[in-house]
Amino acid sequence: MKFEGGVHRIQRVPKTEKHGRIHTSTMTVAILPQPTEINLTVNPKDLRIETKRASGAGGQHVNTTNSAVRILHVPTGVVSECQQERSQIRNREKAMQVLRARLYSMKLEEESRKRETARKVQTGTKGRSEKIRTYNFPQDRVTDHRITRSVNHIEKFLLGEELLDEMIQALREYADYETLMEVISESEPARLS
Repeated sequence: MKFEGGVHRIQRVPKTEKHGRIHTSTMTVAILPQPTEINLTVNPKDLRIETKRASGAGGQHVNTTNSAVRILHVPTGVVSECQQERSQIRNREKAMQVLRARLYSMKLEEESRKRETARKVQTGTKGRSEKIRTYNFPQDRVTDHRITRSVNHIEKFLLGEELLDEMIQALREYADYETLMEVISESEPARLS
């Protein structure tokens, strides 16, 4: 399905058209991976935990124990602090919960940004000029503009029979060829110097 992302153009003569004019429509398709459960593991080596005396109300106990906790996640610079409880252990647990929530939120935002970028790359400006495939019903033809290949029998193509499989195979071969040419072009400057 990854080759189906982009602008598809449909040319048809509607049943209501009295003069037989061809109507052109476009549809934008975006193929995105299914979102997965975000696996968040916090390596204890990535944390810098500091304790200090809590500030604010609390009487003499505040001044005598280091119950406030500050946790820094070194790779991201995210900080979490807690001084709500009298116990350093409970403050550490709460600070870790807050830290995990912030890291999870950052990772979720990053995943969303990646999906949005992938969608924008596939859909472009949604203009007709960016079409990847044309379905021409009056001529009973499907043309893929990336590989300049046309097949007849649009009904069979849309039913997903062998014509669609042949088109997908041709697109795979074209993608493999482009990848190979990219690797060759990247390695040539290194070889020449």
